[in-house]
Amino acid sequence: MQVGDEVYVIYNNPHTPTVANIRAAEIVQHPKDPNDVALFLHDTFHVIEDDDALFTSYEAAERAFQDIVEERDEQSFS
Repeated sequence: MQVGDEVYVIYNNPHTPTVANIRAAEIVQHPKDPNDVALFLHDTFHVIEDDDALFTSYEAAERAFQDIVEERDEQSFS
């Protein structure tokens, strides 16, 4: 991914941990490291971690989100 790319993330609400939704974000130049990129989401820069899931389409993020919900529901009923 490169600067200017739009990506989609599954964003967990920090105030309500059980609430998550899909949000569009942008890959931008890291504000403190010119050799790195960051994620710009909700008017805030976020460091991209190795375990972050970034999707190139809303549909791909939605499929992953549904997989997570289904897996969680299956575990709840086990």
